[in-house]
Amino acid sequence: MNLNSTPSGERPHIAFFGMRNAGKSSVVNAVTGQSLSLVSDIAGTTTDPVSKAMEILPLGPVVIIDTPGIDDVGMLGKMRVERAIKAMDKADAAVIVINSETGKTQGDKELEKKLKAKNIPYILAYNKCDVKNISISTENEICISARTNEGINKLKDMIAGLINDKKPEKPLVSDLISKNETAVLVIPIDAAAPKGRLILPQQQVLRDLLDNGAMGIVTQVEQLEMTLANLKSPPKLVITDSQAFKEVDRIVPEEISLTSFSILFARYKGELDTLTMGADKLNDIKDGDRILISEGCTHHRQCGDIGTEKLPKLIRKFTGKQIQFSFTSGTEYPDDLSEYKLNIHCGGCMLNEREMRSRIQRAVDADLPITNYGIAIAKMNGILNRSLSPFKPSL
Repeated sequence: MNLNSTPSGERPHIAFFGMRNAGKSSVVNAVTGQSLSLVSDIAGTTTDPVSKAMEILPLGPVVIIDTPGIDDVGMLGKMRVERAIKAMDKADAAVIVINSETGKTQGDKELEKKLKAKNIPYILAYNKCDVKNISISTENEICISARTNEGINKLKDMIAGLINDKKPEKPLVSDLISKNETAVLVIPIDAAAPKGRLILPQQQVLRDLLDNGAMGIVTQVEQLEMTLANLKSPPKLVITDSQAFKEVDRIVPEEISLTSFSILFARYKGELDTLTMGADKLNDIKDGDRILISEGCTHHRQCGDIGTEKLPKLIRKFTGKQIQFSFTSGTEYPDDLSEYKLNIHCGGCMLNEREMRSRIQRAVDADLPITNYGIAIAKMNGILNRSLSPFKPSL
């Protein structure tokens, strides 16, 4: 991804599902205009979900997901089906590719039920209509041919319609600060910071400020006092990396609003109220309890890593308990959450909103309290109320 690319987490995710040999991969290749997926007459050629960030007219920047056939068999086949179904957790829209020669199968009907249950808009695309034409009876059906490209442009228009019908995304920071107002961004540069660049949440917050006509001033913790002193008028908002919360809270006067990048993302891609309530579980942790710490990305772990080192240390100090920790990253997220007493998740900047909300809902359904890095750190530093104060008018 280059500097001009839309981050994958901000792109609509479009997943293609169906039976083996329905022609899913051929349809994906026809829609994208690329040989994105391996195509063969042998059933089960696609063995793992294949994701690709790209731009497609008239859709714009999207992520296309090609999945294995959900009727795969055997032990490996069962695992492939599970991975295909998991792709629904990140799908903003779906296409069920149906073989026109066989018509809609029971498996296709089960796919429909699952997509409806997850409230995912979908299209039924009858492929191979050059061999056998199908009568269309509903607005979300279309007859296509990946071989001749018949109906492919119309299919893309239909997918675009599903995406454009989505509800507007929540603001990141633009509703908290007005044009010509100032926000100070506190960005520590330590051993865990990536060389030569800012991390994605910092980039996105800064861009949102600029798009809104606000002024963003970037500084480090060591220069924060000097930065504030050099401003002719106080900033409207200070946004800090969560791991510097305690020191930044000490420096920033009470009359200036303070929050963190992670808390901004808790609202942007998650459920701020749910994640805030989850932090209260930190008061009830007992010896031997297991806490799950989850990250949406797969960055290289370094000395001083916040998820695997700093958070566990801070939690043990706050609770005074002997706690067991489990860690997941990237697409990994446990199916069984029953062994955990609390889930602390990152801000989810690398996940799309659908997947982040899916994880939160899975935790809620399992009666597992869930919070995120910034909220948990603010809670343990005794500044949770202050860190949430910028959002109270919009809660």
